[in-house]
Amino acid sequence: MAWIAAIGITAFSAGITVARAQDEAPDAPAGQEQPAADQQPDSEEYYELMRVFVDTFEQIDRNYVKDIDRRELVEAAVRGMLAKLDPYSDYISPDDLAEFKEVIDQEFGGVGIQVHWDAEHREIEVVTPLPGSPAYAAGIRAGDRIVEIEGEPVKGFPEGRELQQAVEMLKGPPGEEVSVGVKHPDVEEIETIKLTRDIIQLDTVLGDTRNADGTWNFMLDEERKIGYIRLTHFTRRSADEMREALRGLRDDGMQALILDLRFNPGGLLQAAIEISDMFIEEGVIVSTDGRNSRPRSWYAKRFGTYSHFPMAVLVNRFSASASEILSACLQDHERAVVIGQRSWGKGSVQNVIELEGGDSALKLTTASYHRPSGKNIHRFPDASEEDEWGVSPNEGFEVAFSLEEVTRYQEYRRARDLPQVDEPAGADFVDTQLDRAVEYITGELTGETPDRPADEEKATEAKDEKKQSDDSDDEGAGAALDRDLIPLVRMKLTRAA
Repeated sequence: MAWIAAIGITAFSAGITVARAQDEAPDAPAGQEQPAADQQPDSEEYYELMRVFVDTFEQIDRNYVKDIDRRELVEAAVRGMLAKLDPYSDYISPDDLAEFKEVIDQEFGGVGIQVHWDAEHREIEVVTPLPGSPAYAAGIRAGDRIVEIEGEPVKGFPEGRELQQAVEMLKGPPGEEVSVGVKHPDVEEIETIKLTRDIIQLDTVLGDTRNADGTWNFMLDEERKIGYIRLTHFTRRSADEMREALRGLRDDGMQALILDLRFNPGGLLQAAIEISDMFIEEGVIVSTDGRNSRPRSWYAKRFGTYSHFPMAVLVNRFSASASEILSACLQDHERAVVIGQRSWGKGSVQNVIELEGGDSALKLTTASYHRPSGKNIHRFPDASEEDEWGVSPNEGFEVAFSLEEVTRYQEYRRARDLPQVDEPAGADFVDTQLDRAVEYITGELTGETPDRPADEEKATEAKDEKKQSDDSDDEGAGAALDRDLIPLVRMKLTRAA
């Protein structure tokens, strides 16, 4: 499967604002309350333990046989402490913080193109330019090849990191120029184009296919008026994007909706709450509980709710965290039928705490969350397949993908994401999970439920290794998104620059 990258436009090239402890909302569910007196660490023990660390550091600094990098040593010690906690607590170094912020805000300085590395020809292929971006305005189109950046041939980029270097060179401060050598299809000459970088904002609410102008088509079935929304992750702008897409579908006469959360690794808790509130009129959306924070629940409001139409939610084993909050909420309130495979199983909340005046950060698990039924969906290390964790499809709606099918789906999805002129590429792949959702929705609209022999239903969980993903945290407590989700997103999406 081709390694895809979107220069300045992926779910993992976004921006993040790290919250300071003193900036947290007074009613934030995590990180806002001090431990009770009986929970305060014993001061004598505390300073004795700190002395062990300081004495060890001093001895290494003075007497180790080779010169040492003090910062590397301290960062290793911090990571060592966090390694004793859960997999989602992490230290974010100054070198990594900028990328972490991009992931959360889905905003960065770049030229606005999605690209992937063509290993056979050793060229950067443009998957699609973002409408309105500098690349789009300059006439760069899908299928163009970038062969030079700042006069440097991409064929000479270090092997194994060609795409990464290209993305790094194409991104940069808004207002600055970058030159690219572009080879258009059926044209021998290389055109040198100067692009002025701009703020690139990445969409998280997508349709099934693009229109010829690059905008998304959210109506899956024009005849039956079945809408389709694919949510790639939960960021600060996701709720606004969702409202805009729903308004457009409503104006077009939508009668039913399929919400696709497959491969969505999570994101901001607040975004999941806002989007859940769009579909249910009342009741609990999600609750959180932590060691040093009081329990808190969020409730739906009737105003602005999109209800009274059939709805299906697609999930798979790569749907995690905020995706599970949304799908569990809609399932528990019987607002939607969940279809696909059991989700990842991440039921913890992380808080991002600034260190060094904002130059680095600590992402710390501070609470767990619970679905409206009261259950926590977290998959603990010793959990078995028989235990309750994750969000499972409704009975009779499990449709599993094998590892091979996951790989084929990735290629199929990438092809369908291109602006369409003729029949979408990859049409030979059958998305059985989406087909099952369409079948269910059609039955709800027509009042007819088609017969489905049991042997036609795929109910075997794929056993291949799962990739890690992460969640984000509450609006007041700050944003959090595990860097472990970045390989997952890069697996499924283009990189942006």
